[in-house]
Amino acid sequence: MKKIYALAIFICGLTLAFSQQDEHYTQFMHYKQGFNPAYVGSDGAPSISALVRNQWIGIDGAPQTQLLTFNMPAVNNRVGVGASVSRQTIGVTENYTADAAYAYHVPFARGILSMGLQASVRLLSINFSELQGTQPIGTDGSIPADYQSRYVPNFGAGIYFYKGNDVYFGISVPRILESNIDLADSKEPLSREYRHFYAMGGVKFKIGEKVQLQPQMLVKYVTGAPFDTDVNLNLIFSDRFTTGVSYRIGGNKNNNIGEAVSLLLAAEISENIMFGVSYDATLSELKDYNSGSIEGVVRYFFAGKSKGEKFDGPARSRDPRFF
Repeated sequence: MKKIYALAIFICGLTLAFSQQDEHYTQFMHYKQGFNPAYVGSDGAPSISALVRNQWIGIDGAPQTQLLTFNMPAVNNRVGVGASVSRQTIGVTENYTADAAYAYHVPFARGILSMGLQASVRLLSINFSELQGTQPIGTDGSIPADYQSRYVPNFGAGIYFYKGNDVYFGISVPRILESNIDLADSKEPLSREYRHFYAMGGVKFKIGEKVQLQPQMLVKYVTGAPFDTDVNLNLIFSDRFTTGVSYRIGGNKNNNIGEAVSLLLAAEISENIMFGVSYDATLSELKDYNSGSIEGVVRYFFAGKSKGEKFDGPARSRDPRFF
């Protein structure tokens, strides 16, 4: 009965959040490329990242994500290019996404402004043969009996301003087209890919000889879904080790305390490698039916840590933890 009740809440939650189609990432500061194409090339060196996320551990069919990204500067750091591939599963659905991003960086006296474009294609699929029910699925003629899929192309844009490793903010719409995402052939689409708007920002303060404080925020908005925001506060020690906490507003009308509170840890293992991990404690109505969510990220910089290289203007340095 407990599992059945948890599944009912889970499905209800999906219904309430129908318009919130994009995935959550607690370590969004290590995956800015996925939210804003203008970010690519801002590291000052080629880098590759891998991220995995298991959400709501203990609930069968809960969301899982795996992704791989690459970005690099080019043309005297004036241009940035990047690409990513990702896989998301939830229940019997499985989605693959491929993105390609281009950004142009313009130096100003107080920082660098980047403008980016993104092209993407998604493969959306459902394997109805994997469904399980109290009665044979085939007795319900409204449920397809096989695998169905659909390719959905799209494009997006964003702007991103940064000043070295100390300040950043940006706004973006990764997918502008509200495309038909029905898997079955129909004259009138029943569902569409909703347009998601993102705003992100962060600033870093020195509060001790070897300690820095960095508050960060990711604001998410989509028509028809509850307002959602991730608020993060990190402490950085000796420019190598990071610990922090995050709070995700989310939730629903019956839950005013938010969706999750998170603990984050990260370490710069070498000049080239950064590793981060986070754990989310669920605050929503699902808190009694799962053991939280866990996320891990590894990032590799091919050129090692940059020491304030020039960019036809203000000096900038690449920080493997956040930028």
